[in-house]
Amino acid sequence: MVDHTHALSFGAAASDYDRFRPTYPEEAVRWALDGLNDAAQVVDLGAGTGILTRVVRALGHQVQPVEPDPGMRAQLDAATPGLTALAGSAESVPLPDGTADAVLVGQAYHWFDKEPAHAEVARVLRPGGMFAPIWNVRDDRAASWIAELSRIADLRDNSGDLLQQVTGFGPAFGPVELAQFAHRTRLTPEQLLGMVRTRSYWLTASPQERDEVDRKVRDLLASHPDLAGRETIELPYRTLVFRARRR
Repeated sequence: MVDHTHALSFGAAASDYDRFRPTYPEEAVRWALDGLNDAAQVVDLGAGTGILTRVVRALGHQVQPVEPDPGMRAQLDAATPGLTALAGSAESVPLPDGTADAVLVGQAYHWFDKEPAHAEVARVLRPGGMFAPIWNVRDDRAASWIAELSRIADLRDNSGDLLQQVTGFGPAFGPVELAQFAHRTRLTPEQLLGMVRTRSYWLTASPQERDEVDRKVRDLLASHPDLAGRETIELPYRTLVFRARRR
């Protein structure tokens, strides 16, 4: 079973999450959907504040977000006019059988209880439909300060862990394909700190631990030669997309 303490910690920072977390490149989402026609029925599972939902909708598809955290659902509804997120989880999706042409998951698959989640996704998908977890992963190879930031803030998501974690989605799905896409965001130093404060490690830490992380991030921003004095900072990502088709 999965401990959801960290997974359900984000609602307290939903507004900042929506503001500081990166969006997803359209080319990555198009690849995840594998050429589906306009107005395909897409479920955004573990939709959070709707960052991925809005990209899918901008591509012309019908999208239904599903999210367990009420704080995140409230932010999604406020930031995404015309859509209402359903209360539900990957292990209990509140939709009928064969509803969706695709189920996407942005930055959330690692929280799922895999076996029941795979069964629920398979139930919701039509035969031939696509399941695609997606992650934005900081590119620690691009600069030494990015790896140091990951260490300070305990930013554990990395491509190596994901490649080991995503090996298959159960007997209802075909083989998993992987694609990677370059992606960059630009943040002020305060926005970078704001992004760190939306991470589960910071959100579930004690006040003393939070203060220590904040201090170390500020020290890094002030002392690293690639960061000191900068008004804005470019943060490179790799967007990893795993996809598999429902049998």
